[in-house]
Amino acid sequence: MPALLLLSSPLYAVSSANIPLDSPVYLYLEKLAGCGLIVSDIKGLKPFSKSEVARLVLEAESNLATSGAASSAFAAELIKNIRSVVPREVALLERPSVLPLRFDFDPVSSLRLRSVLLDGAPRDYTRTSWDPAHQSAFGLFGGDLRPLGNGGPVHVTGTEGTPLLENNNGLVYHRGVSGEVRWAAEAYISHAATVLVEPVILASGDAADILLNRGYVKLGGGGLELEVGRDENWFGPGYRGTTTLTNNAHNFDLVKLSSPEPLDIGRAQRWRGNIKYSLIVSRFDETDVGTANHRQPYFIGTKVAIKPNSSFEFGANFVRQQGGPGFSGTPDTFLGGGKNDHSNSIAGFDVRWRIPGLRNTELYGEYSGEDNAGGVWPIVESYVAGLYVPCVTDSCRDDFRFEYFFGSVMLYGDWQFPRGYVYHDMTPGHSQGGAGVQDFFLRYSHWFDVRNRLAMECFYTERGRWYRTAAQVMEAKYAGRMYWDLPLYGDINGQLGYGIEKIDNVNLVNGAERINQLLKFEMQYKY
Repeated sequence: MPALLLLSSPLYAVSSANIPLDSPVYLYLEKLAGCGLIVSDIKGLKPFSKSEVARLVLEAESNLATSGAASSAFAAELIKNIRSVVPREVALLERPSVLPLRFDFDPVSSLRLRSVLLDGAPRDYTRTSWDPAHQSAFGLFGGDLRPLGNGGPVHVTGTEGTPLLENNNGLVYHRGVSGEVRWAAEAYISHAATVLVEPVILASGDAADILLNRGYVKLGGGGLELEVGRDENWFGPGYRGTTTLTNNAHNFDLVKLSSPEPLDIGRAQRWRGNIKYSLIVSRFDETDVGTANHRQPYFIGTKVAIKPNSSFEFGANFVRQQGGPGFSGTPDTFLGGGKNDHSNSIAGFDVRWRIPGLRNTELYGEYSGEDNAGGVWPIVESYVAGLYVPCVTDSCRDDFRFEYFFGSVMLYGDWQFPRGYVYHDMTPGHSQGGAGVQDFFLRYSHWFDVRNRLAMECFYTERGRWYRTAAQVMEAKYAGRMYWDLPLYGDINGQLGYGIEKIDNVNLVNGAERINQLLKFEMQYKY
């Protein structure tokens, strides 16, 4: 496999930093794809490197020149804004015969200042659910694949973090006023190596901290890249979340082998197309030292995404907590996760289908299992399913998204790892947690201009409709948010956001009520 990757990679690959997962660049690329100007994008594996973004924006620019699209002025402005974020990478791809500088340094490659006013408190995910056992694959096939008697309790842990502000690299804002400053500095050694450092100053409540949010060294690029350091990752096509790996929790300290740009290895068996892959090795927190629950498992995550044509993408992913203190010599299964081994695995597959005849509307879905049948097939399933309409109108200035998430009774909980799938007290998976959660999410946005857009979101979340223990009642959350992005000065953009939510039976306690509100303002420079 490594030899195949080396042979299929370009001789001149551009090493570059990654685009933050909450950057508006991803919205710009989605909109260009909605205009039909990008067809080679693979969305199930992120973050995108700057070189990958440059490749996609040059594809859009080339297609725009021959499309004659009604939205051409809007698309041209999108392209201009993306180019301003990745000028080095665009220049190197446009003029590949020109060697880059031996050493290049940008002390402020991006900057974000954020102020948050929170009136409220997060939900507590620590609780016990009841696992009924006796599941079959998809609830239909294979018979009784988990014959575990009368079932039993499943314990999950963790916190929501900040209400109304999920997927924030594990950074938590407390009640009252919080402030955050994060900036990135980048250095490059020719085309072969990249260094990025992104510190964060976070003042929340009575505490102030300086943290390293991202920081890594990258060698290579194109179809083969080695990254060592701390970074965020995202497995799956979901927008609000995925079942396996998101930027909800604190960023992992990792060693990562991946392809920042798609491979094109020609015909392999019966399909042909672009391929992206990622292999991550890390380690979870050390917990419960000096007790029988002492654990510090390793983390292994891998994802392969394949796009055989311009409309269809599919992928497979696998994440695993493995070994560490607290275990005896019980043997492990290879892929699954039994009741008596040393591992906790989540694995599955995802698909995305873009429909050109319906204004490039996208349908996408993810299936994953938290247990296994026969040591291989994932069961006790969780799901993400979505619909994205990038061009509600002819001008392509309006878009709509619906996304659904269901987390099984076993999702993010495990018998062998009492803290479950939790890193720094938050799940690295979907922000709404597991153990019988379902979440409905809608988003509508209107683009007055590329840098002036208004988005409205609403979502409804349930915990405990299923799998409750005797003292619990179902928790229901009704929430709405609004974001207004606008240009402030030069390359500086601003965002004003407000969210409110009402929670019935908070933390599954009968009669407990809560209303949370969050007001946010931030400024971004080349973010």
